[in-house]
Amino acid sequence: MNASVGNRAGSHVREDAIGTPPAGPTLVPAERYHSPAFAALEAERMWPKVWQLACTLDHVAEPGDYFEYRCGAYGVLIVRGDDGALRAFQNACRHRGNSLCTGSGSGLRELKCGYHGWTWDLAGALKRVPGRKGFGTLKMSDFPLIPARVDCWEGMVFVNLDVDAMPLLEYLEAVPDDIAWCRLSDFRCYATLTVDVDANWKTIADGYSETYHIQTLHPELLRCVDDIHAPQQIWGHTGKSDQPYGVQSPRFDGALSDEEVWDAYVRTQGALMGAAEGTPFPADERRPGQTVADLIAARTRAFAAGRGVDLDWADTDRITRLHQYNVFPNMTFLANADHLTIMCSRPGADPDHGELVIFLMTRMAPGAPRNKPADMRTTAGEAEPGIVLTQDIRLLAGLQRGLHQPGFTHLTLSGEERRVINMHRNLERYLDLPEAERMTGGE
Repeated sequence: MNASVGNRAGSHVREDAIGTPPAGPTLVPAERYHSPAFAALEAERMWPKVWQLACTLDHVAEPGDYFEYRCGAYGVLIVRGDDGALRAFQNACRHRGNSLCTGSGSGLRELKCGYHGWTWDLAGALKRVPGRKGFGTLKMSDFPLIPARVDCWEGMVFVNLDVDAMPLLEYLEAVPDDIAWCRLSDFRCYATLTVDVDANWKTIADGYSETYHIQTLHPELLRCVDDIHAPQQIWGHTGKSDQPYGVQSPRFDGALSDEEVWDAYVRTQGALMGAAEGTPFPADERRPGQTVADLIAARTRAFAAGRGVDLDWADTDRITRLHQYNVFPNMTFLANADHLTIMCSRPGADPDHGELVIFLMTRMAPGAPRNKPADMRTTAGEAEPGIVLTQDIRLLAGLQRGLHQPGFTHLTLSGEERRVINMHRNLERYLDLPEAERMTGGE
């Protein structure tokens, strides 16, 4: 094992998820979650100005590959050109605005509007206009496709409608350096799952921005995670939480046996170490001094080795401590040495509807072939992406309804929910809200 990796992994301070308590709770206006006027302001001032995860490089790996990214009414077309370059365009024909492509696919040779036939090459240059005479003097070079920013980080493709936006790596702040040890580029997305949810995009995002709810909503998970000593950091557009797994929550005061902690881990995330539900506690494999987390790490290394993946560089902490990063406005990713799950929330047809998009990833052996991910869609009632995420998803519709109640004027947030607060702080900045409409209390 790399000594420096082990030293860093063992240097975590047992700071709790709250940190220094604020003077009082933070109050967030509830109408932000259901007001059409507020959603319109987001669409005008925020969504066209932020970096958003659209797809993975495997979606657009070869010349002629394309992927349509939608966020509310906005559409961005990502195209791999004949020259191998990745480009992004606003998905609109320059004639009457028709969308040029929908979904994703391969083998694209040109971008032809299906309405009147205006046609562009894959670099966005207009090359054919049927009945051009009827337009009088029409200079082809005056009508390229409208560009959008596109950039990649660790196999993920991000877009921004603002061509003058800050570079992606600057937007991501400390995140790339903080997670560099995990070698995220070795992961491959084998599928995405889009879940239609009866909830605002922020209602969805809040659920993956705090650990406060684990003790109530996820009793099975509570038995194998330290939800108290889960330190958080805020950088600006981004934030982070660390959660140790393979240990019981301090809320149990040590009452659970090692077997019970093991059983809870197997039930909630046994797939990460290749263990089917009901896999018994491996008492016969246990060496003197080994913890439950050590046994989980050993099983995880063995499971990875069966896929041709070497995890000998990762100690127990690197395998069992989950690092969760939030990227404003709508993205989180959860990572450890052999786990990467990415989630994004997006606005739906109105403020009471949204989408949860889950990128399902696996670490691959060196030289493993790349494949285009399968993109699937389902409803909140049908989605079952594991016991914990299913519990999160099933809660959302009722949560959204509660936000509408006339006597419920503000969310009351704890310092433990600081990543939710930080999302609202960024939102206030992009929307340039007047003082009377901003959060109150807190720090």
